[in-house]
Amino acid sequence: MFVISNLSKFNLNKSVSKRLISTRAMFSSKSDFKVFATQPIPTEAELILKSNNVELIINQKTPLDRRILLENVKGIDGLFCTLNEKIDNQVIEACGPNLKVIGTCSVGYDHINLDECRKRNIQVGYTPGVLTDASAELAVGLLLNTSRRISEAIAAAKSGEWADWKIMWMCGRGLAGSNVGIFGLGRIGLAVANRLKNFQVNKIIYHNRKPSEEASKHGYEYVDLDTLLENSDFLIVACSATKETEKFFNTEKFKKMKPSSIFVNISRGSVVNQKDLCSALKDGLIAAAGLDVTTPEPLPLDHELFKLKNCYITPHICSAEVNTRVKMAVITATNIVNAFHKKPLLHQID
Repeated sequence: MFVISNLSKFNLNKSVSKRLISTRAMFSSKSDFKVFATQPIPTEAELILKSNNVELIINQKTPLDRRILLENVKGIDGLFCTLNEKIDNQVIEACGPNLKVIGTCSVGYDHINLDECRKRNIQVGYTPGVLTDASAELAVGLLLNTSRRISEAIAAAKSGEWADWKIMWMCGRGLAGSNVGIFGLGRIGLAVANRLKNFQVNKIIYHNRKPSEEASKHGYEYVDLDTLLENSDFLIVACSATKETEKFFNTEKFKKMKPSSIFVNISRGSVVNQKDLCSALKDGLIAAAGLDVTTPEPLPLDHELFKLKNCYITPHICSAEVNTRVKMAVITATNIVNAFHKKPLLHQID
């Protein structure tokens, strides 16, 4: 059985203590390593950590208050985190000199101060590749929902708006015969393209820093940015979040797109200037947008984007598929354990 540790050593008051569970490794009275998990994790990941003589402290209530984060990372050897937490200098400093590894249960890692980690020789693990299929499926679903107005139609049926049959009521845009554009044809972008080609689209075009050999094998056409914007009936953003892509999609870009075009973002909210996107949707520069990512997250309920009928927002659920999330957690736990035992991480950020 797992032994529940004495939470008093973390200097927690009674209300805060209820938010944490601390368990020592199986079959051991003393743990070799201490790991703080910022939220509950799948059993499979817990077992990997505990079977490697890890004392696992799990935050049980989300969102995680920063004060609790800073208080409970003191003296840990490893940190199991997600995109929710900003792992900056303050957090890394609070962890202390024992911190050996940060494992983020995500593909993105812009929430971690990598420069500070490098200075302190702290390894950072992440989870690329495993969520490609789940993300591609969500991208296609979000595109179809946006173009065919599915969630809007469901709401209309529930509200009583569904009355007699009207010729043009709830009409959307179809994929057949269209030009699909992808900005950022990496693993996820390529998986999206491979799924959409079966919808009998006219062609799939893309823009990267350079042409992709893999894309050429499938017949996807590399084009410059202006051609991508001007010719895409559907434009899917699947690029990485970098300084170069910050607020990349702005009024200048939207003006080059077709008024009938559908814009879908599964990348990061930071790649879109949301104020400009609001204006583009209101002014008819583009027809509609489907967003799985926003800035900030969660998006405030009174945000202008939520008020627009031609903007469809999901709460960053690209990887929200059961097997995918379990695999991500298992990879994260394995990255942490491997760092403790001086073995190569499954996926490490240099």
